[in-house]
Amino acid sequence: MTGARNRELIALVPVALLLTAGFTAVFIQEDARLGNLSLLYGGYFLAICVATHIYIRFRLSYADPYLFPLMALLAAFGLVVLYRINDDLARDQASLFVLGLVLFVATIELLRDYDVLERYRYLIATAGIILLLAPRMPGIGEQVNGAYLGVSIGPISFQPAEFAKICLVVFLASYLREHREVLIVGARRVAGITLPPLKHFGPLLVVWGASMFMLVFIRDLGSSLMFFAAFLALLYVATGRLSFVVIGMAMFLVGAWFFANTVPHVGDRVDIWLDPYQDPQRSGYQVLQSIFAQADGGLFGQGFGQSLLFIPGSHPPVALLPAAQTDTIYSLVVNELGLFGASAVCLIYVLIAARGFKTAIIAGDGFSKLLATGLTAVFAIQAFVIIGGVTRVIPLTGVTLPFVSYGGSSIVANFVLLALLLLVSDRARRQAVGEPL
Repeated sequence: MTGARNRELIALVPVALLLTAGFTAVFIQEDARLGNLSLLYGGYFLAICVATHIYIRFRLSYADPYLFPLMALLAAFGLVVLYRINDDLARDQASLFVLGLVLFVATIELLRDYDVLERYRYLIATAGIILLLAPRMPGIGEQVNGAYLGVSIGPISFQPAEFAKICLVVFLASYLREHREVLIVGARRVAGITLPPLKHFGPLLVVWGASMFMLVFIRDLGSSLMFFAAFLALLYVATGRLSFVVIGMAMFLVGAWFFANTVPHVGDRVDIWLDPYQDPQRSGYQVLQSIFAQADGGLFGQGFGQSLLFIPGSHPPVALLPAAQTDTIYSLVVNELGLFGASAVCLIYVLIAARGFKTAIIAGDGFSKLLATGLTAVFAIQAFVIIGGVTRVIPLTGVTLPFVSYGGSSIVANFVLLALLLLVSDRARRQAVGEPL
């Protein structure tokens, strides 16, 4: 598969050029250090990506040739945007990018035979649940913008939900692979709707309950929606029954409606989404500023580096676009690059989803097919949740825009996710051409 690897290598060149051009644009706006610093940054990034490519060429020579360049493109774009906000953020993100690649390599080395994950599915599920509960544990849990998202242990801080999503996908892929036939054969039709057998309805109820728990106890609407939507995608692929998905969606909507009317912080988030003008200076400020920033961007944007992130002359500085490096980074992109630039970012996520689902289609065994589906779905849904939040399609949540937003947990976890996808892709493509594993 030399041709595929050559395409991967060639695709990395425009990624490095984009990074170089982006840093050059930032330096021009700052009227400083135009020299060769942007070329140096671009060269470093290209060297790291080429080193990773060489590793993939030798270890996963049949893997999809586009997944790594597409994710590298998002990472490069994120570094440029973060450098435009604050150069310290970009340096931290670059270090975490390298750490993510180290774990990427470690995942491939340790899980060349990823079927071993099936044997430890309950242990992995337990680890995922502990990770979700960790932000609520006294002494280590941290509250971020009203939600319990972070964990701090000494000098180390991270968001465990980013790693929990991988654990839960692995468990659900293994469980549904084993019980898919029972769910299909034992199903019965009631009033024109196909219902799964009652004794095997448990997983749907458990995942629904976990999603509602996250909604109320951890106050993480974004992760709740992301996990449950990924589960429904897996359930549909495993059974082929659309009615199961409809039932699951109805359960989530009913649960969300109930808690929105009974739990204050859930209701507040929904109220802000429906009418941010009810408190424009406080609770609705972030949503309104996000919408205004996107409206100002128009089709072609204000120009790179032209956004005002803080009110001029304010002491202390008052953010015009709160959390521009995390929650509302997409709004900043729309403001500076316009609808066309933001659409290009969305297109990259669509292409990654397309390549991931293609991997699922060609996978030869049930576990591989479901694992690729779940990993791709949770990645794509996470992008939808944050983009949908800042555009008011859904309530704004605290998840990160994968590979673009500032956040070490996100970029590291998504490189582990990429490693698993490439492992599945390599095996599927080897089997397709009759190559030994």
